Amino acid sequence: MKLVEESQDLRVPVTEKSGRIHTSAVSVAILPQADEVDVQLRNEDLRIDTYRSGGSGGQHANTTNSAVRITHIPSGMTDAIQDERSQHMNKAKALKVLCAKLYEIERSRV
Repeated sequence: MKLVEESQDLRVPVTEKSGRIHTSAVSVAILPQADEVDVQLRNEDLRIDTYRSGGSGGQHANTTNSAVRITHIPSGMTDAIQDERSQHMNKAKALKVLCAKLYEIERSRV
């Protein structure tokens, strides 16, 4: 089961002098959390790429390959994470999300 919640916000900030409306939107996908016994990932089935994350972060972001992209070769499914400053933490998050996606595919087949 995958649940996607979308929300949009229309507002006029107090700092807006000309009365323009500001909008912001967010989408959240809720995936089941797969246990390690539910989905078995073999190292030879994964391609792990590291690269420099985008956005702000100053000198640290410009010199460190902390963003991680993991591709599950048999399914072609890819997940990329650049939330954390640590490559190890990003890799762990990407593996969790990838496992949840693969688990959801397996559950939908049954």
